[in-house]
Amino acid sequence: MSFKILTDSACDIASEKLNEWGVQCIQMDFFFTGDDGKKEMKLSEFYNRMRNGDIAKTSAINPDTFLNTFEEILKEGKDILYLSFSSGLSTTFNSAIIASYELAKKYPDRKIRVVDSLCASSGQGLFVYLVALKRKEIANLDELADYAENLKLNICHWFTVDDLVYLKRGGRVNPAVAFVGGILGIKPVLHVDNEGHLIKMSTARGRKASIEALADKYGELAKDKKGGTVFISNGDCLEDAEKLSGILKTRYGVKTELISDIGAVIGAHSGPGTLALFFVGSNR
Repeated sequence: MSFKILTDSACDIASEKLNEWGVQCIQMDFFFTGDDGKKEMKLSEFYNRMRNGDIAKTSAINPDTFLNTFEEILKEGKDILYLSFSSGLSTTFNSAIIASYELAKKYPDRKIRVVDSLCASSGQGLFVYLVALKRKEIANLDELADYAENLKLNICHWFTVDDLVYLKRGGRVNPAVAFVGGILGIKPVLHVDNEGHLIKMSTARGRKASIEALADKYGELAKDKKGGTVFISNGDCLEDAEKLSGILKTRYGVKTELISDIGAVIGAHSGPGTLALFFVGSNR
């Protein structure tokens, strides 16, 4: 029986690429404080506004959006596998569960599997990519959903930010740490843990050291150092992303599969200058 794979725009993968993978994307909203609703804008403009002090906000996908999106697919006689943004960072997963329960009553012969990826940004993107690839081998919805559940805690997320002020706004670091870090050039190195939360793991003195620290984590945790699949995402700092890719190639011989932009949904909380590395490890 045919089914569709869906995800949401927190995955930071361009729609054209998702289409290539056979994945449908549900958009999440963002807006700037003081603006009249969400505005379409280029990412360069989005990050420039953040640099100039504008505060970006985001909103989770609500149950009604899922009801409408899912129902259109169910009406086509297709089942659904939805790979959600981490429940540790958003209520989006819970909204999808609510919608799936409602639709199960209306379409008892159809099936919706909702998987909490516990991932974010292109870590979620990497997760979606690997599940979409596996679909070539696994045609059964439940078997593919089980594969996704078993895979998600092997998706490693390691990232650094250029300015602690954005993490301070989100409560990820306290104001005193952000102030001192800004003066001393301290860059945090963070990851996404097994509960899907952002956790600060260490600090580095300066941007160069923080990029090297991400490469160190790849060498420490990657399951297949030379042949593994590597995604890198960046918040308007492509040069740093390419630098990290080059370090990985030189040290480990691994080729970066994809360098992507961090979109507004994630970027609103991490800020310009965020650099993130994603790969498959023996654990997170």
